[in-house]
Amino acid sequence: MAKEKKNIFARVFAAIAKFFRDLIAEIKKVVWPGKKQVLNNTAVVLAVCVICGAVLFGVDSVFAFLIRLLVRA
Repeated sequence: MAKEKKNIFARVFAAIAKFFRDLIAEIKKVVWPGKKQVLNNTAVVLAVCVICGAVLFGVDSVFAFLIRLLVRA
């Protein structure tokens, strides 16, 4: 039974070691973007967020105005 436990632990640690070896191999394959591309993508994301926020604010304002008109009537 002691040998069986040792065998299980050996397999578990071997699987963990394989996982980290594979992880490192995959991370080496990643192509990281350059500074210019990161700044460009950040600007695009911020612009889209501002536009979406403005559209939602406008729609919310219109609906709030319409509800105020209905409640007064």
